[in-house]
Amino acid sequence: QVQVVESGGGLVQAGGSLRLPCAASGSIVSFYAIGWYRQAPGKQRELVAAISDGSSPNYGEFVKGRFTISRDGAKNTVYLQMNSLKPEDTAVYSCALAGIYSTGPSSYTSFNVWGQGTQVTVST
Repeated sequence: QVQVVESGGGLVQAGGSLRLPCAASGSIVSFYAIGWYRQAPGKQRELVAAISDGSSPNYGEFVKGRFTISRDGAKNTVYLQMNSLKPEDTAVYSCALAGIYSTGPSSYTSFNVWGQGTQVTVST
């Protein structure tokens, strides 16, 4: 079984930066899609950044070069670096991972999991 846990959220002033790690646990063999999403109160969840296997990162239009998604395969950790934060970036940020994990000797299955999210609050 694969689980993911986000961290790194908190309160930051406008213009500041945060780095959100998303750590995956389990016998992961490979990822084929990773993504960060956010949901603000009263709004629908939206894509922040995502990478699919073999493709370039895809960012939400509101990012405008301020955020960067990356991964550390050795640590099974995905990061979202957020710079030049704005009050409108305030939301719960969640990561989603899809890939393959081992269930036993020569036994593999796919996974698609979401974390519980971490709150990011940007003050004026």
